[in-house]
Amino acid sequence: MGPCPWQNMVSKRQGTSHESWGILNWSDSMTGGERIDLPNRSVAWAPCYIGKYCKIGADVSIGCLAHIGRNVMLGDGVRIQGGAYVADGTQVANGVFIGPNATILNDRYPPSRNASKWEMVTLEENAVIGGGVTILPGIHVGSNAVVGAGALLTKDIPADEVWIGNPAEFHMTRKAYEEARS
Repeated sequence: MGPCPWQNMVSKRQGTSHESWGILNWSDSMTGGERIDLPNRSVAWAPCYIGKYCKIGADVSIGCLAHIGRNVMLGDGVRIQGGAYVADGTQVANGVFIGPNATILNDRYPPSRNASKWEMVTLEENAVIGGGVTILPGIHVGSNAVVGAGALLTKDIPADEVWIGNPAEFHMTRKAYEEARS
């Protein structure tokens, strides 16, 4: 993985580079759903936003209207669905799925504008974040954990567990979840 090659793009709308401009939000004429090929066989669907200094692994897919903040690390095989918000500094390991309109936050007392006060979220390998989930700042989601759709995640989740609800609570093991799926 390396830094995003498009971090110095110029906005057609603004006419100048700007720190908050990433990729895919720079053209008034761009149509929704346009495929943008990224390095390492990764793809993003326009329009979406990818912040500066992101590291994107191989075979990553970023959905339409997703917002990927600055300094985010996306491991290999990550899938981010449309409308998801991934805050600055979030660490997403290999094989993670982030459902549509999921929100991953980093600022417990917004708007702090002071990055030293932000609490970064970490999603370990093969975690599944359902649609509409909200993850509060500083949370750690263990490998193979599942967060059910619409859940509000207020505390860390151990590996191989499924949590649901508002606030999210333990529901079953990942093994039981996989058995129910088959």
